[in-house]
Parts: sequence; structure tokens; C-alpha cells
Amino acid sequence: MPERKDDRLWGGRFENAPDARFDAFQRSFTFDERLTLYEIKVDCAWAKALAAIGVFTAEELKLTLDALNKIRLLFESDSVWLEGKRAGVEDVHHFVEKALVEELGPLGWKLHTGRSRNELVATDFRLFVIDAAAGTRNGLLALINGFLLQAKANLKVPMAGMTHMQHAQPILLSHFLMAHAEAFSRDLTRLQNAAAGADACPMGSGALAGCSFPIDRVTLAKELGFSRITANSLDAVSDRDFALDYLFALAGIATHLSRLAEDFVLFASQEFSYVILPDEYSTGSSLMPQKKNPDAWELLRGKTGRITAALFSLFTTLKGLPSSYQRDLQEDKEALFAAHDQMEDMIWVAHGALSATKFRTDRLCAAASNPALFATDAADYLVHRDVPFRQAHDLVGKMLREAEKQHKPWTQLSLEDVQKISPFFEKDFLQGPSVESAIASKVVPGGTAEESVRAAIAQLELKLDNWRTNHGPDV
Repeated sequence: MPERKDDRLWGGRFENAPDARFDAFQRSFTFDERLTLYEIKVDCAWAKALAAIGVFTAEELKLTLDALNKIRLLFESDSVWLEGKRAGVEDVHHFVEKALVEELGPLGWKLHTGRSRNELVATDFRLFVIDAAAGTRNGLLALINGFLLQAKANLKVPMAGMTHMQHAQPILLSHFLMAHAEAFSRDLTRLQNAAAGADACPMGSGALAGCSFPIDRVTLAKELGFSRITANSLDAVSDRDFALDYLFALAGIATHLSRLAEDFVLFASQEFSYVILPDEYSTGSSLMPQKKNPDAWELLRGKTGRITAALFSLFTTLKGLPSSYQRDLQEDKEALFAAHDQMEDMIWVAHGALSATKFRTDRLCAAASNPALFATDAADYLVHRDVPFRQAHDLVGKMLREAEKQHKPWTQLSLEDVQKISPFFEKDFLQGPSVESAIASKVVPGGTAEESVRAAIAQLELKLDNWRTNHGPDV
């Protein structure tokens, strides 16, 4: 077998070497090195597929698999070896093939029979996204469990629920915490959908037209852990919907983290003073000694932009591409890798900050006890006396206006005052409303009554157990 003067994967028809600066510009190993272990896994499966159709002898297969396993071990454990191999490498495919040829000589070139880098990178990237989604899911399960623990610990604590950032009705703090937990539980489904979208093996698609060797694609897919093969070779080499799905799932998590962060930044302000910030997740001021800043939450809110930007970066890359593989698709990985890494840290910080936060029950109770928050219950009082709700709403509004004129809470109006507005206000009316009764009345499934919140906690715990059982290990 003749020797090759250039170890590039594509240089045979070129007379001149690439411009040095362009050559550096087009290389991708600085970031797709991350796919090396997936590349080796695919290489092993491809070697077995080639042996099954007689391209490799049994001895060649053994030598190839042994060499690939040696490369894997060196990559994982020998930093000196790895640093020496990085020089001059174009991409992850070039890296592994170059190392394989150094181990096997010309036999190392034989592994690329019938395949293209286009399908290789699509396969490697899908395997990465499947594992990445599983890792993010486990972090999210831990975060949701943190909400459950805080909800249980603060089950009877009331707070002022808000709409439009205005105090609206009393709710339980645990109901508020469970609202965030429910949002993150939907993110679990989006992560699972992203993994399911990636779960199709492109190998056998060639560069775009399919493989000219009779490769058993179904067996190859099973060897790599995929549940199915891709349906169309032209689509398979260019499809990055699975990467969009994963980035969309990350953007959803980041958006929910940002909303959670905004709540806690507000709650930590002196105007609210609902929470005591944990030292471990706060910082101080270089000038003002008294400051304790909610930097963990502010950074979570700020870093959301990075995740959303990664999603739109890939959307923009894909927007103008024609069918089949284009080199633009090299730009699909850096933003996704960065978003994945950032999300790992974001979930970890959010879980730690949430778990270490202490709630100011005195402040929460005081805010929830404002009689203005019982106005809807006052309207409901009239509805129970056969007053149509719209009329009841109007009558309570007039009562509140009268209380404002007298500069007192409406619960301190006299019976004479309220009966001037409507005779349906009876003697028991002014003594009835309380935080406890207002909360307890919302006993419907999904409501803020303690009974309903306990049921919601139990349901979410069951859902998490099902996720752990059916989709991966416990957290």
C-alpha cells in the first residue's frame, strides 16, 4: 500500500497547501475535541459493521478495536500524550484517524471505508446531546427536590400573592414555591423530547447519498445505543433540529431560573425583607460595609441571555442553508457546548441558593394579613347571598372606597357604614375575613389551601419518582 505524504483527510486532489491563516480558521479541534470519546465509540461500531460485510478480517477487526481502546485510554488519562497529538489536527475525526494510523500503519486508513465526516459528526453530536440532556435532567431533578423540601418546611406560612407586582390575595409560601417547581417540571419534558429527537443514528448516510457498502444500519444503531435509524440520508447529514430542541429546553430552564431570580432579588430587598440571603451565595460591597447582595440570583438572571443567544445563534446559522451538509454546520457546536456548561453551573447555584435561603415568616405573615387582600373574599360573601358577582364586585369596590375616605382598613368600618352600601352586608360580615379563612377557602385541586398544596406536593413527588425510574438514576 503506498504511503501518503499528507495526513489530511481530503488533500489528494490539491496541489498547493492551504493558506496558513485560513487553515487555522477552518480547524475545529479546539472545541470538537469534546466529541472524541463519542468518535471512538462510533469508530468501534463502524469497524464491527465493516467486519460483518467482509471489509475487515477478524484479525484486522481485533487490531483496530484494540488500537481504538488504547487511544481512548490515552485520551482519558495521559495529558502529555494528548498535548503532543493536538498539533496540526484539523478536527476530531482527523485526530482519531491520525492516532489510529500511528498505531496500525496503513490499516488505520481502512476504517474510513464507506463513510463521511458529515455523518460522523452528526452521530457524535447526537450522542453528546442525549448524554447532555440526561445530565441536565438530573440537575433539574435535584433543583425541583429543593423546592419540595422548602415547601414542606414552610407549609403553613402565608404570604401576599401578587399580580402586576401588586398585592392581590393571600397564598401559602409553599404554594408559591410549588409554582416554580411546576414550571421546572415542564422543562423535564422538554429535555426528554430533545433526547428523543436526537435518538436516531445517521451512520450509513454517507456524505449525503447513503452508503455504497451493504452496512446493517439497524444493528449499527443498536450497537451505539440508538433506538432507530434516520430515514433519509440527505436530511440526516444536515439535520440539527435535535440541537435546536436541546437549546430550546435550556432556554426554557434559563427563563424559569430568571423569573425565580427576579422574585428572590425583590424578596431580598429591604422593602420586602421576605428572605435572609445565605452568606454562601451572596457577596458584599467593596465600598459599603453593610451590603449583602443577592449576586447569585442576579447572575442567574443575567446569564439567561447567554442561553437564549445560543438558541438564536443556531437558528440564524440554519436559516439560510440549502439542503445537505454545509460547512456552516461546524458552527453548531460551540454555542451549544457553552450553553450546556453554563446551565450546569446555573442549576447547581440555584439549587444551593434556594436550599440555603431562610424565609422571614414575620414579614410574610404581616404582608398576607393586610385586609385589602380579602376583598375578593368579601365579594364571595355577597355571592353566597345570591348577589350576582359583578354586582358584588361593584359593592365591595364602593366599600373599599369608603374605607379609604375614612383612612382605615375596611374591616374596621362599622356595620352602619357597610349597610349603607348594601343591606346584604350582615352582622357577621366584618368579623369573618382572615388570612386563614381566605387561604382555606381555595381548596380546589391546584389551589392554595393547605390540603390542596399537600396534594400537589405528593403528586409532584410521585412524578419525580416516575422520572427517576423511567428516565435515569436517582438524584
